[in-house]
Amino acid sequence: MEIEGRVVELETRLAFQDDTIQSLNDVLVEQQKRIEYLQLQVEALAKRQQELTGQFEISQDDEPPPHY
Repeated sequence: MEIEGRVVELETRLAFQDDTIQSLNDVLVEQQKRIEYLQLQVEALAKRQQELTGQFEISQDDEPPPHY
């Protein structure tokens, strides 16, 4: 009977570990989706900044004097 109890204990632990691993995997997948979305946003913002910087470049004549 002692071995049967140990087997039941091991099976219970295994079931909890499987559940924990699946939960962690789900969280990892969700985080990866968020990271990819944020990377796309950063790329879009960088592109937009480059476009705006190109439109509003300050020429040498328009720069404020050094004492400002």
